[in-house]
Amino acid sequence: MPEFAYILKRLVLMIPTLLVILLVTFVIVRLLPGDPASAMIGDRSVDADVLRMNTELGLHQSLPVQFLQFAGHVMSGNLGMSYALHTPVTSVLAERLPVTLTLTAMAGVLALLLAIPLAFVSALKRHSATDLAIRGSFQVALSMPAFYIGLVLLTVFSAHLHWFPVGGYGTSWGDNLYHLFLPALTLALSLAAVLMNSLRTSIIAVLDAEYVTFARAKGLSTRVILMRHVMRNSLIPTLTLFALNIGTIIGSAVITETVFAVPGICRLMVDSIFSRDYPMIQGLVIVLAVLVSAIFLVTDVVQMMLDPRRAR
Repeated sequence: MPEFAYILKRLVLMIPTLLVILLVTFVIVRLLPGDPASAMIGDRSVDADVLRMNTELGLHQSLPVQFLQFAGHVMSGNLGMSYALHTPVTSVLAERLPVTLTLTAMAGVLALLLAIPLAFVSALKRHSATDLAIRGSFQVALSMPAFYIGLVLLTVFSAHLHWFPVGGYGTSWGDNLYHLFLPALTLALSLAAVLMNSLRTSIIAVLDAEYVTFARAKGLSTRVILMRHVMRNSLIPTLTLFALNIGTIIGSAVITETVFAVPGICRLMVDSIFSRDYPMIQGLVIVLAVLVSAIFLVTDVVQMMLDPRRAR
């Protein structure tokens, strides 16, 4: 089966990618100015205390030895102990990761709900006042940074209208979605602008294709043409763009989680960098790399379902 072979090939290609990420993460983390021992002991640390702490943390060994130990622990599922929190990294990630996953998923869904219908309206009414209004609105959202959009949403919908909380995370599933709506909308607006422009261009190209003209000549209704021919073919490049921007959403979530005080892994990343928490930083990067790689794999599978020729 070509589909199974294609998926297996993509899984195999993920292995060297993750190995390179392990190496790059290990090196970059140790290039950060300062060291964990000084950050943990404080400003009154002396050389003897720093040396003792580095020995306890295993940082006195050579970098190749540290990397081999680090890679071995990762392969066994052990991401180490947090220097700052004195808790296993896996336990902290298990607590914080669902928050960021929910936020990212909500942002992606909101972006698609905004982009897909408005892209069809804009394409079907190209060069009209409606088309210009839709593209102009999304261009404004795209030109503003995420932190500014978040502050505007906080000021309008939380401070003045009191429709949403100013930050934090809920205690139940519905309460969690309620608290994460504004942060998710902040992330979704810029992504929706990118997706809408791409999808609008694809829809216009498909509408002008010969097979769509032939479908109209056969007497097919506009609804059938849009659903069966236009949407299926125009969504393929948009899905690729959506997957490529997942990393951008996660990167923007660092700022968004800070603005809205969301206890996710992106906010934890900032705190870990300031505290020089090597195991936590490494664990966060590895988890995010695996997450993004998995999203790319799912996107390729969906594209293969829409266009089986990709598996050949």
